[in-house]
Amino acid sequence: MNLNSLKPAAGSTKAEKRIGRGQGSGRGGTSTRGANGAQSRSGYSRKIGFEGGQMPLYRRVPKFGFKNINRVEYTGINVSTLQHLADKGIVVIDIDVLKANGLIGKKDLVKILGKGELNAKVEVKAHAFSAKAIQLIEAQGGVATKL
Repeated sequence: MNLNSLKPAAGSTKAEKRIGRGQGSGRGGTSTRGANGAQSRSGYSRKIGFEGGQMPLYRRVPKFGFKNINRVEYTGINVSTLQHLADKGIVVIDIDVLKANGLIGKKDLVKILGKGELNAKVEVKAHAFSAKAIQLIEAQGGVATKL
């Protein structure tokens, strides 16, 4: 086998369809676009979702629900996560500590949630607390402070 004798397998390649090269080619004149209509013109682009004149899916399906523009989105931090921080020796847990440990982003609002166990006395400062979280923190003699 020589490099000069290499070629693709038989039937694996096709010649490109040469469009608009005269009537004799069989693909001249309308250049495979058909006689008239928008699709035969240059610059035509079909709308996204167009279904040939049939009522498109995005108009057949009813609208529902709404987005509340006043919604306040909190990042939830469980009490079990506070326990992990307490195990590291952190007693005062605030927004800066949570950011430093990669638990929240720099603009996140934090809500402490009551999932898990807490066996350490910690002082927690956050934007919101669930009732169970406050109960668990204060049961250990800790303090839950809303910012």
